[in-house]
Amino acid sequence: MFAGKPIIGLAGGIGSGKSTVAELLGEMRCLVLSADEHVRDAYRDPAVVARLRQWWGDSIADPSGELDRKAVARIVFENSEEKKRLENLVHPIVAVKRNEAMRAAADDAQVLAYVWDTPLLFEAGLADQCDAIVFVEASPAHRLERVLRTRGWDEAELLRRQKLQWPLDKKAAISDHVLTNTADADYARGQVRDVLSLILARTSNGKGSRPGPTTGRDPAPDAGPN
Repeated sequence: MFAGKPIIGLAGGIGSGKSTVAELLGEMRCLVLSADEHVRDAYRDPAVVARLRQWWGDSIADPSGELDRKAVARIVFENSEEKKRLENLVHPIVAVKRNEAMRAAADDAQVLAYVWDTPLLFEAGLADQCDAIVFVEASPAHRLERVLRTRGWDEAELLRRQKLQWPLDKKAAISDHVLTNTADADYARGQVRDVLSLILARTSNGKGSRPGPTTGRDPAPDAGPN
């Protein structure tokens, strides 16, 4: 709990639709804290850009000095040591931005909970700081369609990136709630509303610690593109 409000962590496979769930939670008076947005902010910091250029050369920035995120991604996905070095630089900056946002909303009665939309919630060791973990699942076909449409990745690239993360069944098993992302917007909204109600009810009773996995998958409409 942070200032009496629960922290909800989102987990799931690449392309599962965590951002959709985050948006729905935002509509339901939760403050959504996007790690991707905070990373983008960090990449705009001249000190960060200067450090990365010192490490990897001027080729990682365009002529205007803007960081080329694709060039950075190519470096870190091919070298685990460089990936770790980047994380050690950027993760503390992201943590500061996340905490600043939560402190700013601490006294806002309109904010019911904080949502951490973080791609590597478990891998980065952030799950232990959350009061509830919501795992967003989707079929492999759904996830492939989504990353192909939004990122231009083929199946090989999706699998390559997924192998760098924890297995999905492991993440689902240790999450507190599992939502099924489908093409049915009303169904998704209903799932999110129900899970948020459960989390708020538990934490309002003073039960801030995670209870462990208790929520199974409900029968869902056929999965489709979001």
